[in-house]
Amino acid sequence: MQPDDPGSAAPADCDETFRESYLPMVRSLAAACGDREVAEDAVQDAFERAFVRWRRIARYDDPAGWIRHVALNRIRDNFRRDQRKRGAMERLSIERDTVAPGPDIRPDVTGLLAQLPHQQRVAAALFYVEGLSIREVATSMKLSEGAVKYHLHAARSTLGPLMVDTR
Repeated sequence: MQPDDPGSAAPADCDETFRESYLPMVRSLAAACGDREVAEDAVQDAFERAFVRWRRIARYDDPAGWIRHVALNRIRDNFRRDQRKRGAMERLSIERDTVAPGPDIRPDVTGLLAQLPHQQRVAAALFYVEGLSIREVATSMKLSEGAVKYHLHAARSTLGPLMVDTR
């Protein structure tokens, strides 16, 4: 993610990166985690962290990729925290409300993605909802391109029979 030659490219603009990347990141990560609020918080936190380090991050080949990776890490942390919370709530017999990812994500898409294992869900959301390339998904998830292709193939295999042709 770092540039090959730090002086070779003009640094990216933080405001422009935010305007171009914020909504697509929120959409895809909301679809991946099933909670728009968590996705928004994660992306906002990632942009805050990027802003503080912008002199360095602006020179990366893909500053938005770095931000997306930080947001994914925040979502993983949130997921782990929720698992611990859910375990405690189950022990105390308390139910948890689920928050929908938002009006711009179709509920059927979110429902389908929710049936996938975590890695497949994240890969599918980044690829299909945000429209990232295999390479960008791999960079964001810190996986090889082959692993991303595997997760996408497995997701399609799982979801294929569940998809209804709406033409």
